[in-house]
Amino acid sequence: MHRIFQTFIDLLAAAKDPADFSVAMTVTAKELDLSCFAYLALPRARRGKPQLISTYPMEWTSHYLASRYQHIDPVIQEVLGNTEPFRWGLGSAGSYSSLQQQLLDEASSFGIRLGFTVPIHDGHGPIAALTFASDGRNAPFENCISHHSRVLQLMALYFHAHIRRTAKSDLTIGGVALSSREFECLEWASQGKSAWEIGQIIGISRHTAASYLQAAKEKLGVRTIVQAALLLAAEKSKRQN
Repeated sequence: MHRIFQTFIDLLAAAKDPADFSVAMTVTAKELDLSCFAYLALPRARRGKPQLISTYPMEWTSHYLASRYQHIDPVIQEVLGNTEPFRWGLGSAGSYSSLQQQLLDEASSFGIRLGFTVPIHDGHGPIAALTFASDGRNAPFENCISHHSRVLQLMALYFHAHIRRTAKSDLTIGGVALSSREFECLEWASQGKSAWEIGQIIGISRHTAASYLQAAKEKLGVRTIVQAALLLAAEKSKRQN
């Protein structure tokens, strides 16, 4: 597992676009006997377009997005209210509307019958989820999920963090421009993450994460990370209003 995880981190560090990220996760999922995956990041605006990186059949993903199924998908509904990874499908308890059952039946026809989903609640962007799915219960899939669920959760956080790293966004706070790393570290700090935890999530050392936070504080003219985080929160609130 150590070798697989290290290769995954190396591929993420070199990734520059969605195709690169897809390759990184595809290679890793294959090594772990996980047949297919889907990363879905929800937009801030309800009518916005979600970001999807997936090895699901293209016919299904195109239909899913065109039908705006993210608004009724019971897996996504679970993600919205849950921060812990969960399993779904093939006998899992649940009460579904007729539209939700239709969605599940359609997914099943494309071989997506059960899965393991990791919710990603980073608090400073679209809620996202990473799902590993299968067409049925099989020993390799079940063994991986049972023995490596926490590793898969960490992989999901890494995957999301590196995708955000490449996303084009406004990296200014009150007119002060931060580097992408400074902004990213401050966002994680605003969620209560320590420098060590930030380093683990985005693949840098604790010292480097602390340096980025220090640089962000100095640029913003504040004395503490808490003050910098408050400025970040105020900036986001202003942009949303």
